[in-house]
Amino acid sequence: MEQPVISFKSFTFQYFSQAEPTLYDINLDIMPGEKILIVGPSGCGKSTLGHCLNGLIPFAYKGKISGSLTIKGKETKNESIFALSKNIGTVLQDSDGQFVGLNVGEDIAFALENDCIPLEEMRQRVNQVADMVDMKEFMGRSCQELSGGQKQRVSLGGVMVDDVDILLFDEPLANLDPATGKKAIELIDEIYRETGKTCIIIEHRIEDVLHRDVDRIIVMDDGRILMDAPANEVLASNILIDHGIREPLYVTACKYAGITITPDMHAENIEKLNLLGNEEKLRSWYTKAAASPKEEAHDPLLEVKDLSFSYDGVVPVLKNVSFTVYEHEMLAIVGKNGAGKSTMSKIIVGFEKPDSGELILKDHNITDMSIKERGEVIGYVLQNPNQMICCTKIYDEVALVLRNQGLSEEEIRPRVEKALSICGLAPFIDWPVSALSYGQKKRVTIASILVLEPKIIILDEPTAGQDYHHYSEIMGFLRQLNQQGQTIIMITHDMHLMLEYTKRAIVLAGGHKIADTLASEVLINDEWIKEANLNKTSLYTLAHKAGIEDALGFIQTFIAWEEKTR
Repeated sequence: MEQPVISFKSFTFQYFSQAEPTLYDINLDIMPGEKILIVGPSGCGKSTLGHCLNGLIPFAYKGKISGSLTIKGKETKNESIFALSKNIGTVLQDSDGQFVGLNVGEDIAFALENDCIPLEEMRQRVNQVADMVDMKEFMGRSCQELSGGQKQRVSLGGVMVDDVDILLFDEPLANLDPATGKKAIELIDEIYRETGKTCIIIEHRIEDVLHRDVDRIIVMDDGRILMDAPANEVLASNILIDHGIREPLYVTACKYAGITITPDMHAENIEKLNLLGNEEKLRSWYTKAAASPKEEAHDPLLEVKDLSFSYDGVVPVLKNVSFTVYEHEMLAIVGKNGAGKSTMSKIIVGFEKPDSGELILKDHNITDMSIKERGEVIGYVLQNPNQMICCTKIYDEVALVLRNQGLSEEEIRPRVEKALSICGLAPFIDWPVSALSYGQKKRVTIASILVLEPKIIILDEPTAGQDYHHYSEIMGFLRQLNQQGQTIIMITHDMHLMLEYTKRAIVLAGGHKIADTLASEVLINDEWIKEANLNKTSLYTLAHKAGIEDALGFIQTFIAWEEKTR
């Protein structure tokens, strides 16, 4: 009888710095050659489980262990982290944090160099792996010059060159545009099928991962395994939504139409989905709930005119980009990795100066304004709140920029209190920042911008790497700000966010603006999707499966229904 390659038996782990265990009584067997998806809300213990597998626990992160965890029959707590690395290779969420070589070839070869493999054998194995991950033509390129998807391929090559039996992927899609994320899932599946390796994927973006089959989904919360079953059974239950995990959009749409999802519908993949005679329910729901987008007329606030920019004076990053942002708007800027989205935001806030073009804010040319002057009217919120926070107390963090302006404490106090109240943080005004959750820290960074009463707030990937609960919390808060009159621009790879929370989207590709239209139209246009590395929404496919010709109308109805029921 075949033995599990990984086996947890009554396994419990508690960090020394924590009062309670992070993992409780885990019992889980993973067989050789299985492909497993581990999901759960933030803080549920899935990353800790991954650390136990690759040896970071107990060798880097110390804690108390009870029970048993064996990999290939050996108790991990009795093995060295080096020995474990020969069995399991980890591809991190942040590829940049995994690079050690000066170029692609050196990075892939790193493990072999450590093992003193003869040069000729090393070259042969590196070339073989580079070919497998489709990076052979980039062997001499610096890893830092690569796109997000290419970086993922190099990281994968770096762990595969050691010929490990188990591959662990920790949120591999978090920083990738939709099409690159799709290719990453296809690559993982290709490696899995061609090599027979055991693959374990930890990821929030369930619909994207299920673009290719998995053997099982492990659902976790509060440090426990709640469900361990095939994908069709997991999606036929309510366990995902009950525990703050985002279901695929097409599953949610079916439920809105009163369709009960069953295992034999195979809802794990939109292409496999069998509506089993429920098409009429979807058509009926669409007819009754059909919504047409509301056209709201607002005055122009920011005009971007013929903006061009290059970092080195040779390779253009933005080419004659023009668009208008309107008052009280919530706008998405989307496109592939390297399309110029972040560069555009840096120019708008003043971190970079354009080679040509103008920025007009309410009839005032702000192109030559300093960063300080620009910061008083345009706020910029980074993706990671920890990169913005520099004070230990919440009050001091929000007050910092006003103090730097030389305002008195009598002037500062009411403005800080107002900003914290808007952000739902008034009760925590004297708390240390370290006592807050990630989502609350995000609100602190937004409050530190709001205190300046800016006309526009730009947010870079506001929901990256967050579970559905925190995603909904932050986006609900941003929507409230918008309804109170705040203009918001969001740079995002999250097509769910674009569809559900913004009316309009600017699409960038190769430094050009290729579309400026309704968000719902972006993901049904084949030309834009291909050029900007996006993915056609599964709602489009669902509409056609149900015999609904107006797929755009169906998508808009879903968006309106989501907004109404949220």
